Amino acid sequence: MTIEHMIAFNLTLLASIVSPGPAFLVAIRTTLGNGRASGMAVGLGLGIVAAGWTLTALLGLDIVFELFPWVYTTAKVVGALYLIYVAISMWCGAKTPINTEVKPARHAFRQGVLINLLNPKSVLFAAAVLVIIFPENLSMTENLIIAGNHLIVEILFYGLLALTMSTNAISSRYMRAKVYLDRIAAGVLGALGLRILLDRS
Repeated sequence: MTIEHMIAFNLTLLASIVSPGPAFLVAIRTTLGNGRASGMAVGLGLGIVAAGWTLTALLGLDIVFELFPWVYTTAKVVGALYLIYVAISMWCGAKTPINTEVKPARHAFRQGVLINLLNPKSVLFAAAVLVIIFPENLSMTENLIIAGNHLIVEILFYGLLALTMSTNAISSRYMRAKVYLDRIAAGVLGALGLRILLDRS
């Protein structure tokens, strides 16, 4: 493994993080709705699980999914239903004013964990990227370095996102447009959940 491999992986990882998806949308919505601490907490939860998926992909969990398709199918259905549940909750609560009593950050952390934990396609994506970028027969130390690097990138990205999105100017604009933004996000998450649920691949 060389530094060129790590640079290529980090560039691919950043492109994946900023692409529209449940993790990115929930991170933005959590920060704008519940503040900087919750935004960082949800990012930490997302990052830990994402790095965990990368490590499991390096250790061959994708092979388990290939050998036992029912495991992947079960995980996919559960994940899709959870995304739909989050979407419905977000849609129904769009008109509800943000409670001035901010929820503890541990709730945001748990949500971040669940969002990425119940997304089995993450491990398949990680496996595909890892196979393309890194050479075969990596040592356990190299596997841990790659997973640790992934965690650091995720924490730095979502921490910076929370710091940026929690400014008064952006927060006030969000409050004015909360109904529309929440329902757009709910629509995207719901559509993604349905797509995963109906996908026969």
